[in-house]
Amino acid sequence: MGCSFQHVQNEQQIKFKQGLLIEQFKRIGKVAIAEIWEPLTGPHWGYRRKARMGVKYVAKKGRVLVGFRERRNQFLAEMESCKVMHPIVGEKLMDLSAMIGQLSIKDKIPQIEVAIGDEDCVLAFRVLEPATDEDKEIMRAFGHQHNISICLQSKGPDTIVPIEGEPELMLTYSLPEQGITFRFKPATFTQVNYEINRQMVSRVMQEMDFNEQDRVLDLFCGLGNFTLPIATKAGHVVGIEVNHAKDNAQFNKLTNVEFFVADLSKDVSDQVWARQKYNKVMLDPSRAGASEVLHNLKKWDPELVMYISCNPSTLARDAGILVNELGYTLVKAGVMDMFPQTGHVESIALFKK
Repeated sequence: MGCSFQHVQNEQQIKFKQGLLIEQFKRIGKVAIAEIWEPLTGPHWGYRRKARMGVKYVAKKGRVLVGFRERRNQFLAEMESCKVMHPIVGEKLMDLSAMIGQLSIKDKIPQIEVAIGDEDCVLAFRVLEPATDEDKEIMRAFGHQHNISICLQSKGPDTIVPIEGEPELMLTYSLPEQGITFRFKPATFTQVNYEINRQMVSRVMQEMDFNEQDRVLDLFCGLGNFTLPIATKAGHVVGIEVNHAKDNAQFNKLTNVEFFVADLSKDVSDQVWARQKYNKVMLDPSRAGASEVLHNLKKWDPELVMYISCNPSTLARDAGILVNELGYTLVKAGVMDMFPQTGHVESIALFKK
């Protein structure tokens, strides 16, 4: 989306996003918020730990551009640094450009996957032709100099391999308050802003007040970012849409968790997990929202529904279904400053029956 808000004061960015959320609830969902949560805020710069950067060798200029594509077109913006990226990468774009410029395959690298964990940084280079031994040596030296692990990706995400020859490279991020550590691959989806993610999980834990009598359903669970913290308090948790979540449950020695794979954009009513009862439900869908799965709530009849959203318009639409069709009350809602300096709005809403 680009840093389209960087000219706006930080407090005004939050105020604008909060106002937009309230307006969308009212206009699209025809619902009002009983209480506005205090916004979750963190670092305004240097926060971004996941990104996909474009690369282009410009023969006329004799240099390589590394950065992000301009809005509404495929041109790469000419950048010397990226202030919202973690500085281990964001402050090294010129060094990265110079290094790629030395490679024989400099015009065969369309993008770089950036993944930064608690202790490691990985750059996965998408390569359209195999790197030569000399190319690998140049990349290896860059990685050693900047304390960055280098990977090559010949096709899809599953083809990412470390240049140093390890069989697999795993990064980690942690939720210290809940005592959980996640292991993930460079191309795996994780929240880009670790500080806000930690605050977000803590708010969910506090507001949902999980206990040993709870049966919790976590839809769109991904790595288990909510599933595993919830499992430290709830009696039983079921996570749907699995992405290494099972491995992370075992890694954290959590045994009261089950995982199922399902396409939540389709009817899931005949699946085993969908025929069970749950008293609390977590939703963290993509921008498309969760309208397809909401009607199953009639059967599950949970007392609490927590909804995390990256698109206020689909959250508002789904809030309309929850309140006006399914009988829930929108108890609290607010924004989380997951993407400072951008127009992206991350929000959280609690529904109660």
